[in-house]
Amino acid sequence: MSSTESSGRAADKSPRQQVDRLLVGLRWRRLEEPLGFIKVLQWLFAIFAFGSCGSYSGETGATVRCNNEAKDVSSIIVLFGYPFRLHRVQYEMPLCDDDSTSKTMHLMGDFSAPAEFFVTLGIFSFFYTMAALVLYLRFHKLYTENKRFPLVDFCVTVSFTFFWLVAAAAWGKGLTDVKGATRPSSLTAAMSVCHGEEAVCSAGATPSMGLANISVLFGFINFFLWAGNCWFVFKETPWHGQGQDQGQGTSQESTAEQGAVEKQ
Repeated sequence: MSSTESSGRAADKSPRQQVDRLLVGLRWRRLEEPLGFIKVLQWLFAIFAFGSCGSYSGETGATVRCNNEAKDVSSIIVLFGYPFRLHRVQYEMPLCDDDSTSKTMHLMGDFSAPAEFFVTLGIFSFFYTMAALVLYLRFHKLYTENKRFPLVDFCVTVSFTFFWLVAAAAWGKGLTDVKGATRPSSLTAAMSVCHGEEAVCSAGATPSMGLANISVLFGFINFFLWAGNCWFVFKETPWHGQGQDQGQGTSQESTAEQGAVEKQ
């Protein structure tokens, strides 16, 4: 057997051996513990949260029928979606006079701030929970022996809990404003042609907000998951052990005092 063939086989086996060592080093039983199981739920619901909000798209519309027989009935269809910068969404408003045919209009409002904050938080939660799962499963000894990792994990978990509460509440309020700005009645109210006697306007179909409503629900679910995980992460920190040691010390002192009193 030549040296080139043996070196080629060794090169083929080395990546397989590395993958096998990586899989053997994973401690899958940590997923059965609350600390690992909740992290998996946080990872999944983070995907659901930013996916449902970032992929939303809807449409609203209205119909304009001019009293002038020369003009036909005009249907207006307006498409909108994430990041909900409605003031940049254009549509053509028909005019019922003979001089001009249409006028460019825009929807009202800019609700990109709460929507983008919500999606960005979901993406950061996704990457952090993925990194935490790798640390839990592969480097579990490092996590348990080095007390800095549980402290950092606890501080980050508390921060994400607060941010998810703010993001879910802000996006819920922003979604309510989006619904008000995109309903067909708001569209007809913003068109000047509908305020005169030369045209009759009627509202179109109301946009479906089911996916956007689910995104708000996922936001609050993420808040409860991160809030519940605070306790399990806190149990891994030295602060929890110090509290137990102090409790045991006080109980020992009280028993010693009671023994001294009984001897007297």
